[in-house]
Amino acid sequence: MELYLDPTKRHDAVLLVDITDGNPNGDPDAGNQPRMDPETRQGLMTDSCIKRKLRNYVQFVGEGQDGLSILIEDGAILRDRFQPAFEALKIPIQKGKGKASSPEQQEQLANWLQQKYWDLRMFGGVLESDLRAGQLWGPVQVGFARSIDPVLPMTLTITRCASSNPQEGKDQKTMGKRELIPYGLYRAYVTYSPHRAAASVTSDDLKLLWDGFGKCWDFDRSSVRGFMHCRGLFIFTHENKYGNEPAHKLFDRIYIPELNKQGIVPRQFADYEDQITIDETGWPDGVTLTRLIDG
Repeated sequence: MELYLDPTKRHDAVLLVDITDGNPNGDPDAGNQPRMDPETRQGLMTDSCIKRKLRNYVQFVGEGQDGLSILIEDGAILRDRFQPAFEALKIPIQKGKGKASSPEQQEQLANWLQQKYWDLRMFGGVLESDLRAGQLWGPVQVGFARSIDPVLPMTLTITRCASSNPQEGKDQKTMGKRELIPYGLYRAYVTYSPHRAAASVTSDDLKLLWDGFGKCWDFDRSSVRGFMHCRGLFIFTHENKYGNEPAHKLFDRIYIPELNKQGIVPRQFADYEDQITIDETGWPDGVTLTRLIDG
C-alpha cells in the first residue's frame, strides 16, 4: 500500500487548481460574481465549493456501491437519511421527533451513518433535523482556495436570439449576464487527521479522496465554469499520526511566485509552471512527499 493511502497516518496536502474563462465559485451576495478578497483582489473558492465537487464525483463513481452514498446531495431531506438509523438501532422517535439522549446513542447513530455515507465518514457533519443525532468532526479538513495572483472579474453581456413567448415578437432578444475571470491559479490546503477518523475509514476511502481532487473538475463541466483543472496535488505523509512537522512549514516548502509582482499577467498555467519550486533542504525526519499530480 502506498504511504499516502494509509488511513492510520497523518497527511497534509497542497492542491493547485486553475480556471480559464469561467467562474470557479460565484458569490450570491454579489450578483454571482467570482468570490474575491476585497483588499488583495485574490480570488477565493470556499471549502464548501470544493467539497461539493468531491461529493458529486463520489456520487458518480460510487453509485450503487456499499458505503459510498452521499449524505449532503442536491435535494436531499436529512430527516429521511437519519430515520433509518434510529429505526435500525431501535432509538425511539416520539411525535415525529427523535433525539439521541446519551453519548452512547449518539456514537451508535454516528457509526451507523458513517458506514453508509462517504462524505460523513470523511468530512464529518452536524446530524440535526427534527431527528437529532449529534455532530461529527471528520478527519478531512479542506481550507479555502486562494489565487496566487490578483484576479480580474469581468461581466459579459450575452444575448439569446429566440423569444420567450409569442407576445415578445420574433425580433425581441433576451439579454443576460455572465460573470468570469480570464485566468486564475488557486491554492488550497487539505489535512487528514487519523485520530479523528472512524474505524470504518479505509485506504479505499483515501484513494477516492485523492483521485477526486484530481478528477472531480472533469465531472463538473459547464460553460459558466469555463475550463478547470487540477494542476498539482502534493501530499506530505507523516510517520507519526499526530504529525512529525507543523503543516505550515511543509506547505511553505512549495513556493509559487506572484507573477503580478514581476510585471507578468498570467493567462495560462505555463506562465507559472517553470517557477514552481519545492524546497528539499533540511527535510524533516518522518515526512514523505508524494507528488501525485504535478503540472
